[in-house]
Order: sequence, then C-alpha cells, then structure tokens
Amino acid sequence: MLELQGVSKKYGDLVVLPGLDLSVGDGELFCLLGPSGCGKTTVLRIVAGFERPTAGRIVLGGKDVTDLPPYRRDVNTVFQGYALFPDRDVAGNVGYGLEVRGVAAAERRARVREVLAQVGLPGTEGRAISALSGGQRQRVALARALVNRPSLLLLDEPLSALDPVTAEETRRELVRLQGETGTTFVFVTHNQSEALSLSHRLGVMEKGCLRQAGPPREVYEHPADRFVAGFLGAANLLEGELVGRDAAGADLKLLGAYEARFERAGTAGVTASTPGDRVLLCLRPERMKVSILPPRPHENGLPGRLREEVFLGAATRYTLELASGRTITVDAQNYLRELSDGFWDDDDEVWAVWNRASGEVLRA
Repeated sequence: MLELQGVSKKYGDLVVLPGLDLSVGDGELFCLLGPSGCGKTTVLRIVAGFERPTAGRIVLGGKDVTDLPPYRRDVNTVFQGYALFPDRDVAGNVGYGLEVRGVAAAERRARVREVLAQVGLPGTEGRAISALSGGQRQRVALARALVNRPSLLLLDEPLSALDPVTAEETRRELVRLQGETGTTFVFVTHNQSEALSLSHRLGVMEKGCLRQAGPPREVYEHPADRFVAGFLGAANLLEGELVGRDAAGADLKLLGAYEARFERAGTAGVTASTPGDRVLLCLRPERMKVSILPPRPHENGLPGRLREEVFLGAATRYTLELASGRTITVDAQNYLRELSDGFWDDDDEVWAVWNRASGEVLRA
C-alpha cells in the first residue's frame, strides 16, 4: 500500500531523514516507534503531503504521489491534538470532509451515523465538542478521518493525551476498527507498549534511520543492535567476548570474568562470528530469576547483592549489584515468587539466573 523510496528531508544544514526506505502492506497496522526527535512525525507529514521530501519518492497504492498536494492523496490523518472545530457539533466535525467534497446532505448524514456507530458514539451527532471527554474527542477525530474511507490512515500519537484506562480501551477499539474496515494504518508513537500491543509490524527509528522492522515479538526477542534492545523494553546489556562457537551454541566470557554458555539451534541469535569478537549479551529482565542457589547445568548465572526491589503490581523488579559495581535488573512475577526459593532482603547475596537459550548475542 505504501512505499518510501530513499526519502530524505533537510532543513538547511539539519538532516532529519538521511534516506529512508520503508514498505507497509495493504491492510496492515504498522507502528513507527522511536524517541522524540527521531524523525517519525516528519515521515508522517511527508506521507500526508504536509511536507515535501528533499529527495526520494512516496508511492501509494502503486501510484507516485510525491508531488501531489494532501487533498489529492487517498490519505487521512488523526493528529495528536485532534484539531477538532470547536464551533461545530459532532456531526459537523465528522462530516466536514464529506461536505468539502460535495457529498449530498442525506448521504452525508447516513455516513456520519454509520461511522459514529463504528467508533462507539452512536446518537452523539448533535453534541458540542466542549461537552465531550478526551476519549470521546479522540473517537470523533478518528470518525472524521474514517468517514471518507481512505486507503491509508495516519495516526500521530493519538493516545498520548489520554489517561491509562481510556488509552487501553482506545487501543482495543483501534485494533477492532482496523480489522473491520481493512484500512491500512500507520501509527506513530514513542510508547513501546502501544507499539507492541497494536501492530502487525513495527519499525524502530533512531536519528532518521530505520534500525529494524518486523513483527513485534520478533523485534522484541531478537533485536538487531544495542539501540533496538535498549529502546524496546527493558534490557540488561552485558559486555563480553566470544570465546568459541559450535553447532549447538557459543561460549562467552561476560564482564571480563564470568563464563556463560549460549545454546540455540544453529547458533541463531549470535551475530558475532569470530572468537575474540566483543559482544553484548541482551537479556530481558523477565527472562531471568533471582535465586539463593547457583545456576544448574542448563543455566547461566551471575552472583550479586540485592540492592533494591520495586513493586510493579503483577511483578517485582529487583536490582542486583555485581562484584564489578555494575547493576542488572530482574523482573519476577509475584505469584511465581511465592512458589520460589524464598523472599529476599536488601543486601542479601543472591544469583541472577537465566536459561542458556535466553537472550541474544549481539556484536558490540
């Protein structure tokens, strides 16, 4: 549905996008994820036609739209601030695009009713925008974008102003609507949980570059580099050296002192190739456990001292200080903690333990 081919954007000497290639499939919900200032909103504005690329092509549905103005692209946008008209009621806002296109009043009313029912706001046509909650305003903005039945819908952090409960409800509604309408969604966010829970595929951006793209589980569990590993969720990145590798896995020396064995069929998950290569072992905190017992033969472990525990609701996050002085974090589900080998206190000597198949070995 959407292709960006070598798209770059400069403002004077400032390079925002050095040259971006990106493809989004027809009917896909694609999330573009990255920190503030990485260029993701610029990408959205270029696709919508509000900005012109310095170089490159925008292809929509097989048609080059690089030089077309916004109103000639089959694209609608839901803005971060919603951009609703305060002097128009709900029906006036939702039907505005149809009105501009000259759609007859009877058809306009029917389509407004239909799309308001889709977003969960039936019977609200006559309500003032000022009388709506934040979540309702977001749904009106979504209805206004969908009523024209675009091929591509762009969403610029539309959940950022909502409280957590309303945002969660709206996330589920977005997934439902996208599935029902079959419209291609491109969703821009800096919120990792939104990207993981919403998307069919996601792309992680840094400094105008697409670092990795793929299904959420794949990108989360198999990050391509240090930035992706550290940005998409919490990660322990342990420096080390590749000692050797064989058909079953790889031998590592971590933090200059600790031996570890990494095992996965065909050494998948090891991007370093030569013994002596500097590596990073990426370990997600939820793939580790705290134990008073040393690791068993099929496990790896690092000894440390418990320095902090933070209650997170469903889990508890433990911070362990290693002999080197650096710290690592371990997340334990609280119901499993009750079944484990006990509870711990600050300053207790414990082990951070993980399965040999866990993690990803990255070239440093």
